Amino acid sequence: MSLTILNNISSLSAENALSNTQANLQHTLTQLSTGMKINSGSDDAAGLSFATGMQANVAALNQSQQNASNGIGLLQVADGALSQVNTLLNRAVTLATEGATSGVTTAQATALNNEFQSILSEVNQIGQTTNFNGQNVFSSNTPTSFTSTQAGLTTASTLSANSVTTITDSTTGGTFVFKANAGGTNTVNDLATAVASAVTAGTLSAGTTVTIAAGHVQVGPNTGTTGLEVSTNDATMGAMNATAANNTSTVFISDGSTAASANNTQISTTINTLSATSLSLNSNVLTSATAATTALTAVNAAISTISAQRGTIGASVNRLTAATSVMSNAVTNLTSGINSIQNADIGKTVANMTQYNVLQSTGMAALQQSNQAQQAVLKLVQ
Repeated sequence: MSLTILNNISSLSAENALSNTQANLQHTLTQLSTGMKINSGSDDAAGLSFATGMQANVAALNQSQQNASNGIGLLQVADGALSQVNTLLNRAVTLATEGATSGVTTAQATALNNEFQSILSEVNQIGQTTNFNGQNVFSSNTPTSFTSTQAGLTTASTLSANSVTTITDSTTGGTFVFKANAGGTNTVNDLATAVASAVTAGTLSAGTTVTIAAGHVQVGPNTGTTGLEVSTNDATMGAMNATAANNTSTVFISDGSTAASANNTQISTTINTLSATSLSLNSNVLTSATAATTALTAVNAAISTISAQRGTIGASVNRLTAATSVMSNAVTNLTSGINSIQNADIGKTVANMTQYNVLQSTGMAALQQSNQAQQAVLKLVQ
């Protein structure tokens, strides 16, 4: 090999090797300080993409577990309230059975009926005041309406002569009064037309209608802001009772990788409204043996309804519990996958650091020697 002084090739090689060693050492130290072998896209672009996607899945699943836990809590509150209603209705069965005996005196029948009516009032109270997270458990925020007690009606049903139906609206401050004519020719459809005109005139809030639902006349909706109150003395329709929409408890669960749909991301449970009216008990009394027998049949039917509702709620709780277990396992497995892709093997990384420290020391020594070797040429010209 010829001797030259213009270029120190060995020094350049040593410098290049030392630069690479220092870069690798810096990368290794970064891995040790963060505990991750992928700290930027340049480290492993594909691995970073996989790990980031799985981290999003884990975040979605963790929140879904919380959603499921909240859903279970709501359903358990509903089940607890229905359990108490069952207890009340069992007492009502006792009272109705006692009242169905012909030997009960008038005073005794009155006492039985008073307790029976207090039980119905307590059922209403439970339905109105059972809340979870500030929302009623047994009725949704869907607008309520007023429903006639008489069934089998159509828009062509004839209203009673001279009957009066009154609708007040606290939002508009208006009062609508419909008086059926003396000839008894007005129909439910005539009432609906008059209500529509009152809406146009601004007496009633927009959206107020008279419709037929399952053979009952419905006036509404009562959104809570319109503040409708409906009363009537019409024998064809019967009394108008406020009704609330069933509550649907919907729990959203997802790993974030699929589009939302009712089939794969939602577990819904319909919780029926709870009141003496919804259980068909509101018109029952224990004032006579015959009435008590009728009430007994109605109470037994109500108990079956409550039991069926509790069964539905229990099935949903089991489903949510199973979903929570599945999501927990998914989180564990995804986290393991993220760990294998993104987290640094500390043992291996420490070994690399030791190697690069040694190489750095030998590289510095080699660079020093290569620079000194260049000076040997001076001896030839002395």
